[in-house]
Amino acid sequence: MTSQLQLIQEHLETLKPSEKKVAAYILEQPEEVMNSSVHKVAEQTEVSVATIVRLAKKLNCKGFQDLKLKIAYDMAKGNHEKEYYEDIPKEDSIQGLMHSVSQSNIQSIQNSMQVLSEEELEKAIDLISNARIVAIYGIGASGVIARDFKQKLTRINRWCEAAEDRDTQVTISANLTEADVAIGVSYSGQTLDIIESLNVAKENGANIISLTKYGENDVTALADVKLQTTSLEGDIRSGATSSRIATLNVIDMLYLGVTRFNKEDNIEALERTRKAVEVLKKNV
Repeated sequence: MTSQLQLIQEHLETLKPSEKKVAAYILEQPEEVMNSSVHKVAEQTEVSVATIVRLAKKLNCKGFQDLKLKIAYDMAKGNHEKEYYEDIPKEDSIQGLMHSVSQSNIQSIQNSMQVLSEEELEKAIDLISNARIVAIYGIGASGVIARDFKQKLTRINRWCEAAEDRDTQVTISANLTEADVAIGVSYSGQTLDIIESLNVAKENGANIISLTKYGENDVTALADVKLQTTSLEGDIRSGATSSRIATLNVIDMLYLGVTRFNKEDNIEALERTRKAVEVLKKNV
């Protein structure tokens, strides 16, 4: 499956019924679609041309022609010859395991670059850089991501609170103000605890940043800034593997973007924390 087709597959459940018909047809007949006009596809799927154009724009394409070009480009690269997203690799060998896991992570990052908005990323960096408090919430695997961002911001002397359970998240949110930022990390975008916590933060005036999978969901609906990734994984989803890597990649972008502000001060803070940790290690 190509990168563009993977995006369509992941977006499928968020589409309207008429759009879903077109998306399903594209997934089943990509080569046929590449060689068809928008009117032909409309006829085959029994929907309007406007529906197809609307779907293309939802998929970050300028129109149907742009969508066809992206599918054609990906298929020309030969990415359709092997499905790289595997929750548990089929290969028995260690070499096969190494290749499968690495390729899944690489593909996840590459696909996420197609849906991550530069404008939204810049807005997020600006909000975080100027915030009094940054609160970041995640449950399960997303909690690991929240802790990672807290550790990074702490090293440059930024006030960051990371919370992995609803009670702690809501408690933090209740004390946020217009000067603060709350970040909700949820790949599905439907994690109830995250939604409830962000609602409280929003009611108190905090700026909301969502970090979810590509498409519309309840978490992004609350957000002032929407950061999105994409990563198809199997039904087992052992440890949310490639989606976690794609999300951590965005976290690194945010961190390095924030570090650029007051760069000299941040470098000094990094050096102070490095030395403090080294001293502790020597005394152990």
